[in-house]
Amino acid sequence: MNVSFEDLHKAFENRVRLGIMSALAVNDSLDFTSLKEFLEVTDGNLATHIKKLEQEGFVEVEKSFIDNKPNTSYSMTQTGKKAFEEHLAVLEQIIKSQQ
Repeated sequence: MNVSFEDLHKAFENRVRLGIMSALAVNDSLDFTSLKEFLEVTDGNLATHIKKLEQEGFVEVEKSFIDNKPNTSYSMTQTGKKAFEEHLAVLEQIIKSQQ
């Protein structure tokens, strides 16, 4: 099978979106503040990238209240997990083809 960079998913080209998906791949869910601190981005930057992933159907948003304070948490959907795994598989194939 011949793979190229064209086979990578466009949604994961940005480092913030790649970071969001990577963090959610190893956590059932993360709240907004945890993601923001982990990725070292601003509120607006994170919100923009989360929205893009949500529109793709890759991330699911859950809003709740903890101690009467709003809390927004995010998790990866099955569609997101499949797309991310495929993206990583293509990256691995590209790397192996260069050895």
